[in-house]
Amino acid sequence: MSGRQKKIAGVMGWPVSHSLSPRLHGYWIRKYGLNADYLAWPVKPEELRDKLHALAEECSSQGQIFRGANLTIPLKEKALEIVDILDPSAKRIGAVNTLVVSEDGKLIGRNTDATGFTDSLKEHIDTSRLQGGTAVILGAGGAARAVATALVDMKLPRIRILNRSIDRAKTLAGHIGAEAETLPWEERNNVLEDADLLVNCTSLGMTGQPPLEISLIGLKKTAVVSDIVYVPLETELLKKARARGNIAVDGLGMLLHQAKAGFEAWFGVTPGVDADLRKDVLEGIKAK
Repeated sequence: MSGRQKKIAGVMGWPVSHSLSPRLHGYWIRKYGLNADYLAWPVKPEELRDKLHALAEECSSQGQIFRGANLTIPLKEKALEIVDILDPSAKRIGAVNTLVVSEDGKLIGRNTDATGFTDSLKEHIDTSRLQGGTAVILGAGGAARAVATALVDMKLPRIRILNRSIDRAKTLAGHIGAEAETLPWEERNNVLEDADLLVNCTSLGMTGQPPLEISLIGLKKTAVVSDIVYVPLETELLKKARARGNIAVDGLGMLLHQAKAGFEAWFGVTPGVDADLRKDVLEGIKAK
């Protein structure tokens, strides 16, 4: 593999125009002076396998190297069927968000969302303080599955999952194991008294979506409140939390930190997450 060949990676989804990944990875490519490009490809689930083969051939014909891709909705579960090697991270979460083409051409499926959440949390607290504690997760989609996996690894023995569809919550709890229990969505104001961490993994509170209606009156002042939403960066949930003295963690950190492992695998450089990167990606959010 020649170091002179341009390395190509990107993001795939349907749609994909909203993705901030090209801006994020483009910042790192410029910062580290790499001979690389990170692109965006609109791809439907049924097109994923053929698109990956076509990109590998196209890059090769142009003297470039196709290194892999990030996957967003609705491709994360479809990728489970087509990878040659499923990394334990993706198997546990049940979804692939990062594809890496190995030196011998095999397609490896990974998931970096759980470590992205953990690393984001570590920017604000010593996560060891959560060991033995209780977490409340709102939502039961792919993000909730990644967050719940991270919390199990942080040794939280009690993870309460509340979702508007109780059946989806039960499915997630069954996947996570003994640490997880489900409660009706209507109980969200009544399960916070002993919570050490509250995480919103729904789209509620996102720009253009309905608000997240929840009272934090029963929440301990020592509890941490996290929201995976990053548009707006300061959601109403986080505003409420900060106003009453809780540590509040926005969703942008998870986005930035989940990107690190893929960038390193594709381009051979371990990137840093810092204030300048946050500022640049925030400008991208405002421009959309």
